Amino acid sequence: MLRVPGFELTRIAQPATRNFTMIHFERTKLENGLTVIVHQDQTTPMVAIDVCYNVGSRDEHPDRTGFAHLFEHLMFGGSKNIPVYDEPLQKAGGDNNAFTSNDLTNYYLTLPKNNIETGFWLESDRMLELAFSKSSLDVQRNVVIEEFKQRQLNQPYGDVWPLLRQLAFKVHPYQWPTIGREISHIEKATLQQVKDFFFAHYAPDNAVLVVTGDVDFDQVFRLAERWFGPIPNRKVKPRNLPKEPVQTEIREQTVIREVPNDTIYMAYHMDGRLDPDYFATDLVSDVLSNGNSSRMYQNLVQKEKLFSELDAYLSGDYEPGLFVVSGKPSNGISLETARMAIEQELDRMKQELVSSYELEKVKNKLEANIVYGEMNYLTKAMNLATNEVLDDAGLINSQVESYRSVTPEQIREVSQHLFRTENCSVLNYIAKK
Repeated sequence: MLRVPGFELTRIAQPATRNFTMIHFERTKLENGLTVIVHQDQTTPMVAIDVCYNVGSRDEHPDRTGFAHLFEHLMFGGSKNIPVYDEPLQKAGGDNNAFTSNDLTNYYLTLPKNNIETGFWLESDRMLELAFSKSSLDVQRNVVIEEFKQRQLNQPYGDVWPLLRQLAFKVHPYQWPTIGREISHIEKATLQQVKDFFFAHYAPDNAVLVVTGDVDFDQVFRLAERWFGPIPNRKVKPRNLPKEPVQTEIREQTVIREVPNDTIYMAYHMDGRLDPDYFATDLVSDVLSNGNSSRMYQNLVQKEKLFSELDAYLSGDYEPGLFVVSGKPSNGISLETARMAIEQELDRMKQELVSSYELEKVKNKLEANIVYGEMNYLTKAMNLATNEVLDDAGLINSQVESYRSVTPEQIREVSQHLFRTENCSVLNYIAKK
């Protein structure tokens, strides 16, 4: 914004050019409950097949955490009729990967469209049943244990998220990370417990199959019926998780670790992904810290030089999650001073309206990222799948408008509800001297 003493000229950022094209897809549901979604993308000779299971770490027993992430590995260890998953896929010119979150487990592969049936064969067989064995479990258990040590025990700041989740959540299973609460839960996992978890969650009636690429809708539906149709419905039980009580007082924890710098983490409870205020909350984080022109970077990093790093971000959970502000103070700046500076910026969000220019700027950047991402056939497959697990694949076509409709007044109202002292959990992460 251009400022002249005694006079203010407001420059309005122009809305981004509407390059967003509605993503057309067709959907059906097999008799066993599997949802099948197809999107035709004629710009690529490749096909993406995404199988998204509606199971994440939130579905684990508190004494047996890390199972969803363990299955991310077990699902590549061979299935009932296919000893090695990767070998036939590679011969078909394909590639694959997977990820686990608090809310879901997503498996995806790409391969030339002429070899599409290889993908259906591989994914349907491991949905049918894994090649459960003690040796396979032991191999993947050791992989996960080593990953746990590398992520949380042997890496600077590796235990931040487990500490922050335990501080902020007291009832909801978001209180532990996807890799698990502690190593012993995976170390002590029995083959029967693993089998029980599989048949309780990895089922056609708890999954979404998405296919994108230069494909024919009817052909894909026929292939889905042929390969996935015979898999039995497992009558997956509806999710019934405990609701996290409203936090009524500030929580604070201080730890000392062998890390390079002191860091402060401030976590605020926020609404879930389907709440109308979610999009406004996401834009709040962008106004505060998305890029070098953002408020916190300009004021606290560049101008006042109180921080060397400063960020605001969302946990992105499907159910009510966390809005986190994290920062590494500059040399000689105490965590107390750093915290006061952050709180002043958050208070500004609560008291003042964001300018039209500032809000339009972050909307434009966000819209550009969405539009660019949806140009990729694999990204579209994953987004269709994860949105369908959330609620409806059609959300992929309404998200830009949901962000566009946010007003400065909504930004302020959301900030007032979000940045309450009693809603905050503070983790002081101090470098060992």
